[in-house]
Amino acid sequence: MNKYDGLARIIIQNVGGKSNIVSLTHCVTRLRFKLKDESKAQDEILKNTDGVVNIIKAGGQYHVVIGQHVPDVYDAVVAVGHLENLAEIQSDDGGSKDKNPFNAFVGIVTSVFTPFLGVLSACGIIKGVLALCVAAGWLKSGGSTHSFLTAIGDGAFLFMPAILGYTAAKKFKLPEIEGIALGLILCYPELKLGIPGSIEGKLSIFGIPVIWPAAGYTSSVIPIICAVAFAGWFEKLYKDYIPNAIKIFAVPLITLMVTSCLTFWVIGPISSLLSTVLSTFFTWLSSISPIITGLFIGFFWQILVMFGLHWSLIPLAMINFSLLQQGLGQGDTILVAMFGTTFAQTGAVIGIWLKTKDQHLKGLCPPAIISGIAGVTEPAIYGVTLPKKWPFFRTCGIAAIAGAVLCATGVVGTGMAGMGVFGYPAYIGTAQSQAVGGLAEGDISKMIISVVVSLVCVAAGCLCELIFYKDSVPEKKDNAAPASGASAAQDITLAAPMAGKVVALNEVKDEAFASATLGKGCAILPSVGEVRAPCDGKVSVLPDTRHAVGLTTAGGSDILVHVGMNTVELKGQHYTAHVKEGDSVKKGDLLLTFDIAAIKNAGYDITTPIVIGNSDDYANVDILATAGSNVNAGDNLISASNM
Repeated sequence: MNKYDGLARIIIQNVGGKSNIVSLTHCVTRLRFKLKDESKAQDEILKNTDGVVNIIKAGGQYHVVIGQHVPDVYDAVVAVGHLENLAEIQSDDGGSKDKNPFNAFVGIVTSVFTPFLGVLSACGIIKGVLALCVAAGWLKSGGSTHSFLTAIGDGAFLFMPAILGYTAAKKFKLPEIEGIALGLILCYPELKLGIPGSIEGKLSIFGIPVIWPAAGYTSSVIPIICAVAFAGWFEKLYKDYIPNAIKIFAVPLITLMVTSCLTFWVIGPISSLLSTVLSTFFTWLSSISPIITGLFIGFFWQILVMFGLHWSLIPLAMINFSLLQQGLGQGDTILVAMFGTTFAQTGAVIGIWLKTKDQHLKGLCPPAIISGIAGVTEPAIYGVTLPKKWPFFRTCGIAAIAGAVLCATGVVGTGMAGMGVFGYPAYIGTAQSQAVGGLAEGDISKMIISVVVSLVCVAAGCLCELIFYKDSVPEKKDNAAPASGASAAQDITLAAPMAGKVVALNEVKDEAFASATLGKGCAILPSVGEVRAPCDGKVSVLPDTRHAVGLTTAGGSDILVHVGMNTVELKGQHYTAHVKEGDSVKKGDLLLTFDIAAIKNAGYDITTPIVIGNSDDYANVDILATAGSNVNAGDNLISASNM
């Protein structure tokens, strides 16, 4: 039982009940509800509830300000209200509809990959440079330096399930070390190597046969995410029933045993079955038409890679190369058909990089481009195109056309080569291809075609995004502020709302304000009992006690001016409001007046914090006046920016 369960029940009841909740998320200090009808929420009851600091309505959201322990309260609200299907659901347009399954899947995969993108890009660049050094003869393949650099480039890919186990565990609220352990089990080398020597080439666990995917689980993505998702759900079911004396080892023991067995019993057979079906299908398809084969493989290759099912086609390519070596075949078209995918992805990322105004997204693009050129597209897929969805599918379409063109023009692979630009040598004629009446040895005509097609893919991917790509910015509605968030909050400079002496926020005698859990800013010890608007905006918070006023700007900033400490207890005495909630105000407009002497005589500290409630949406919040100095109403006081 969570110690915040009681508080959670009060919150759910007073936001209008579970049926009134559309979605729920939390930031550093507050629960962020999207409600069907905000009028059903009991603001005053919540404000007077122990454990709730304040209520703020901003950008169509209902904020219940909690403080530093908001993650624990959030977990309790989700558990008590059984809100798992509503938690962390926010549509791009701010609407109330839940994500469809595909959007939910994309959200999970990209959020799991996001912390890994920098390392993934670095490894991809190393792999590409290494391939170039070997091709140019600068480095000997198989040497100690080559092996060392290969380990750096391949290590993260080889043990990807362990890394994703960690990031997925954070997503599904499983202890991170258990997520890592599950990933390492999937990568355990002796388990995979032991399969060929087992009875009939099969592996069994407790007598139950396991059908192991041909490529194993190293470098796979979906299996570990599914395993961790199950483990996170499963562990919550039973861990509260385990005695505390043995919980430290009993919980991971049960979770690892049950999850690993089910992963190998269920995911293994499903992966193998799908791989067999795909292999059979594409073998049949290639016998009908190479052009159709190029279209299908080109379009679906990236999707198959996401599920680890592309390995079902690799054996077909290996067979084709083997037949060529034996003088029984013309070469491979399987890997030819997917050749354009790398370049389409790279071009799309270039286009988004040139067009986006999202600085975070723009920063992800250069390493993804470099990795894409080298043939490693995971940073591009998981960091850029897949989260935006349509760019991903546009690259699939471009790759499909490229596959059809390459197959139609008779391009065949004569041997394994590198990825990306390092794959071009695979299309040079060899002695084996000449022996079977194919490409003459040294013939580079097909390689030239592959170069031209790849350049066209880059250009097409770039052009499509320059034309169609749009940043995901919430639509602004008349007389309404956009939803708070990094994509909505615009740079702002706040004026001092009153005359007086500047006080550093950490000197305020209130833990919630001093610790900046309610937002970053400063305070003023007022010399004049007037609160004026520090900026243009809409009055979003004005309690009946009139001791505080909140503004929401058109740029998405939540501003709170709180006159005095614990002055809510005065129940409005000595305060006069000159605006009402919902009013639009201009910088300098009079919002409140208050009697400084009367409030002091009542025994209350008159220090007034001025904070940006959603300061976590800004990269920088700077105080423009020195603590201890005097300011007049209207002087520049605080600036917030994302630069």
